[in-house]
Amino acid sequence: MFTHLHVHTEYSLLDGAARIDDLVKAAVERKMSSLAITDHGVMYGVIDFYKACLKYGIKPIIGCEIYLAPGKRTERISGKDDKNHHLVLLAENNEGYRNLVKIVSQAHIDGFYYKPRADKDLLREYSKGLIALSGCMGGEIPDYLMQDNISRAEKTALEFSSIFGKDSFFLEMQDHGLADQQKVNAGLWELNKRTGIRIVATNDVHYVRKEDSFIQDVLLCIQTGKNFTDTSRMSFEGQEFFLKNMEEMSLLFSQHPEVLSITNEIAERCKVDFAFGQHFLPDYRVPEGYSLDEYLCELCWKAFATAYPDSSPEEKERLEYELKVITQTGFSGYFLIVADFCNYAREQGVTVGPGRGSAAASMVAYLLGITSVEPLRHNLLFERFLNPERISLPDIDIDFDPEGREKVIRYVTEKYGEDKVCQIITFGTMGAKAAIRDVGRVLNIPLGRVDKVAKAIPNELGMTLERALMVSPELQKMVTEEEELKKLYDISKSLEGISRHASTHAAGVVIAKDSLTNYLPLQKSADGFLMTQFPMKTVENIGLLKMDFLGLRNLTIISKALEAIKINRGEEIDLERLPLDDEPTFRLLAEGNSTGVFQLESGGMRAILKDLKPNCFEDIIAVIALYRPGPMEQIPEFLRRKHGSKVSYSHPEMEDILKSTYGIIVYQEQVMQIAQKLGGYSLGRADLLRRAMGKKDKKTMAEERQNFLYGLQDDEGEWIVPGAIRLGVDEKIAEEIFNLMAKFAEYGFNKGHATAYAMISYQTAYLKANYPLEFTASLLSSVIGSSDKVSYYIQEARSNGIEILPPDVQHSYNDFTIEKDSLRFGLKAIRNVGSQVVDKIIKERENGPFLSFYDFILRIDSRFMNKRTLESLIKAGAFQSLCTRAQAMRVIDKALELAHYRQRDNDSGQISLFEMDDNLDQGLEMPDIIDFEQDEILKMEKEYIGIYLTSHPLFSVNHYLKNLISSDVVTCLEGSDEKKVILGGIITSYKQTITKKGEMMASFQLEDLTGSIEVLVFPRLFSQSVNLDNDKIVIVNGRYYINEEEKKIFSEKITLIEDSMISEQAAATNEEVREEVKEYETNQSKLYIKIDNIGDQNFIGKILNTLSSSRGDTPVYFFLKGESKLFEVSKSYNVLYSSQLELELSSLVGKENIKYTQDTKR
Repeated sequence: MFTHLHVHTEYSLLDGAARIDDLVKAAVERKMSSLAITDHGVMYGVIDFYKACLKYGIKPIIGCEIYLAPGKRTERISGKDDKNHHLVLLAENNEGYRNLVKIVSQAHIDGFYYKPRADKDLLREYSKGLIALSGCMGGEIPDYLMQDNISRAEKTALEFSSIFGKDSFFLEMQDHGLADQQKVNAGLWELNKRTGIRIVATNDVHYVRKEDSFIQDVLLCIQTGKNFTDTSRMSFEGQEFFLKNMEEMSLLFSQHPEVLSITNEIAERCKVDFAFGQHFLPDYRVPEGYSLDEYLCELCWKAFATAYPDSSPEEKERLEYELKVITQTGFSGYFLIVADFCNYAREQGVTVGPGRGSAAASMVAYLLGITSVEPLRHNLLFERFLNPERISLPDIDIDFDPEGREKVIRYVTEKYGEDKVCQIITFGTMGAKAAIRDVGRVLNIPLGRVDKVAKAIPNELGMTLERALMVSPELQKMVTEEEELKKLYDISKSLEGISRHASTHAAGVVIAKDSLTNYLPLQKSADGFLMTQFPMKTVENIGLLKMDFLGLRNLTIISKALEAIKINRGEEIDLERLPLDDEPTFRLLAEGNSTGVFQLESGGMRAILKDLKPNCFEDIIAVIALYRPGPMEQIPEFLRRKHGSKVSYSHPEMEDILKSTYGIIVYQEQVMQIAQKLGGYSLGRADLLRRAMGKKDKKTMAEERQNFLYGLQDDEGEWIVPGAIRLGVDEKIAEEIFNLMAKFAEYGFNKGHATAYAMISYQTAYLKANYPLEFTASLLSSVIGSSDKVSYYIQEARSNGIEILPPDVQHSYNDFTIEKDSLRFGLKAIRNVGSQVVDKIIKERENGPFLSFYDFILRIDSRFMNKRTLESLIKAGAFQSLCTRAQAMRVIDKALELAHYRQRDNDSGQISLFEMDDNLDQGLEMPDIIDFEQDEILKMEKEYIGIYLTSHPLFSVNHYLKNLISSDVVTCLEGSDEKKVILGGIITSYKQTITKKGEMMASFQLEDLTGSIEVLVFPRLFSQSVNLDNDKIVIVNGRYYINEEEKKIFSEKITLIEDSMISEQAAATNEEVREEVKEYETNQSKLYIKIDNIGDQNFIGKILNTLSSSRGDTPVYFFLKGESKLFEVSKSYNVLYSSQLELELSSLVGKENIKYTQDTKR
């Protein structure tokens, strides 16, 4: 028997090509009883590996191939310490695992220099319970043997033997058919003779099957940024680094079979056990004389008396029930820990969100200040949060104002100890499109061809290459007809989903009972913070407390708006006591004026709000829950019923449950309540039913259907679930209700989460409706680093009658501020102007206003005000109250020179002529010159504040442009579907480039009054497009293209708009232009359905009903098979094509009878 002891998985990032599940299954197929994991310098995958081994009945051996520094791990001398050696460490027992964790962690924390490096001092300190192998060709001993330095190799071998013990250090031998290995192996036998240290065989596994060597080679190219044509690239020699079976290893070491049998001896010694299902919660200190349970109960009942002064029996029962479940499940400490840092945040002025996820359903969380949503008022179910019939650690995620989030994490770190708190790692994996692009670059396939393949992959969440091939006829055609693209697809599919890089989870924080390295390995993030080497789910699996500390920008907007209201109006607003029936708020939402309002500002959402005309808080909750793929299909019916269409219920008992959503199941909680009320389920069991329905678990669903209809008895004949029929529901109706629940449970939304987020939506809408200046100032300040967003929100502010004043050194602060009935532009938004300079300007203004440009120069310390900063302020117009841009630019050098002399005199303590003269401007008069032309000023504004502020080049032509376009930029960017569009705007950031074929192409930003988007001009169109340049106004016909986070326009036609074109005659043809725009938009896609007989009205009716559920702009055609005739279906049945629609149509006519075409040319 043989055990592989040196194995790399995909967690040897962009080096190992072996997925853990494939690897373990292959080991079982090769009749191996044990297998090791030894990734390079990390332990990312050990828990996944451990679980996979247990799943397939094989023994897991936990290890790591560490990097050893040539000297001390803390030394970092270039040319010396950037070299390292490899060493394989295996955990013999749980103590060994803990020591391995400490070695790997310290290698990252204080030994990182190109690689995470340990040193021999660290090995001596943590050697117990570890078995060491001398490593591959990168090991220290093989390195000396390659240098023919046998004595140094011997000394090193004895040193390792001394560190780990003579029975726990082995010389590692490999044979991949490489000449250098033969030399090293001969040296290893010599060392064996000299020292008696035993030899063990390994194979340095990097992929599962021999043929996977190519995939691993591609990964190495992706890691190093090379392609296959690069002869100097890093690669493995040969194809032998795979998971060989016993026979293959025996052939390699037939002369010395003992080196194989020793692997099993080592494997038998190794036994690490992980205890899952335990919880290692940090210790929360309660006052003396209290237990955790007693203290939680006391806090809750005290808060209850304040929150419910006239409490009802229902309210008391709810609290009693929740406390009983929490104390019985042992989670009192958890709630106290969360409440502690939430209340600390509030005390420190950090805004805390009203709740997130199902935690909003807990009265205990509400009373402790963890959430601010009263659960009974909103009909939220505790069992959706903490189910007594399926006990698991509660999951409470908290939203904080991002500017205060770090303060809260710091508090938690100081309270529980730096060694017990850190952030959590996350792994970026290769998505479908990313894999195509990465592999396309490695294979050196032209970018245009790769783009074409990537573009054929639908932009759907969770889209895989396998599914893309099923639903995309364009992709099918390319893969089946072109060998190069088939190869691209196949390799990409092999790499899809593989871990590509590690980064810090945006929100995850782990808090442990004692030192984290007693549980898991750590490393440093790119910005120097500690983070776990295990991802979120693994952290939870091993019993540690995981919290999500999320930064939500909208909370910053709210907190700064409240601060401004207090300063400007003297009003203090308590968000938790806002009236939820404020008329101006609902009027604002009904008008669709919700730009800047949390969750409600997209174009689609604004359109729905206009139709919905919400008039109660429940409407906001519902629209947040509905506006998602899947449930969106219910929105038209929801709107109809809201405005008077008849609402019917399958059973009278359902009315109370579904009344607030007009008879439509919108929330998961409604499914649970129906199961409880009509089927007799407990709410805990109803939650399990909901989960099964959501996961489409067929086996469980069949069982639950039986239970819901006919009931369920225990072994003693007692009814656990009475069943709908026993409770008096007609069998047919009960069946109908179960089907309805199953249909909507898949899409149903967590009402607790929707309610908490609706609260933030309402709060932001309330502030916008009642305090528009304060809200808009805060909104603009929150996006001060994004000129596109600033531009968009400024247009929005102006449309609401708010004037935006330009930046001014006399009046501006860092952020946008209120000045009378207007908003003043913040100086921090100016390019090259930092907060430090602005703070100096604000501080100096306390000594009186600046009297002139020179006065400003002489009063601001020249060490903070260099020429670049001063020029930026001038060109942004910040001195307009003192002089013109042209005047300031004319004297800038002289002014800075004077400032330099003033600073020198100040530093030396001399009295200068300026201090002896009362008139600082004497002899420093501004030149009497004309200011720059308006178009030059606009260019300066665009360059230095990112937007056109005082005017816009498009103002004079916008009335003309809007008749020629199909969309504005912001509407286009909000879309999630690729489509043809016609946009109009001004060119900025124009660039010309040369393709690999030596052809010219161009790219630019097209900016209109709502935002900007990148436009690509490919060679064929570029050769026809003359005079393209910055500041030109153009109409662009093209395709809106989405790739990952990138959104662009692939131009097909570009028309320059000259002044001469804007005339009465041109305006007279607006109607014709609109028709052309409409034709251009709708001519982008068509749906063809093959049918046998158009006379079968029942069958046609079913198709039309299906089409009407997905209304959009794509025309539909019936193709009669027998007559080969094409009929266009009425435009009222035009569709928005989706995979869901395809599935529904396929069930009627068969997938082979559906054809969807895009980009049909006129």
